[in-house]
Amino acid sequence: MALKENDLKWFRPMWRRVAVAVFLALWLGWELLFTLDMFWAILVGAALTYVGWNFFYKFPKEENDNEQVPPPRPADEQERQDP
Repeated sequence: MALKENDLKWFRPMWRRVAVAVFLALWLGWELLFTLDMFWAILVGAALTYVGWNFFYKFPKEENDNEQVPPPRPADEQERQDP
């Protein structure tokens, strides 16, 4: 399941994605070590897997706005070959 455009914009800063992943990892640890409730552990584990896949593996790379694309060169009349 891919992220929507609004989600991509909101999660663009890396610290937000890391914060969500750390929160879920801590919650999973809490469920596994203290409460021993397997329902919530499986649910949070699935959410952590989803976050890991979409936020770190499949998340689109940031586009560099400073990168300049050279303008197209003008076509020379002599290079032009019409059929």
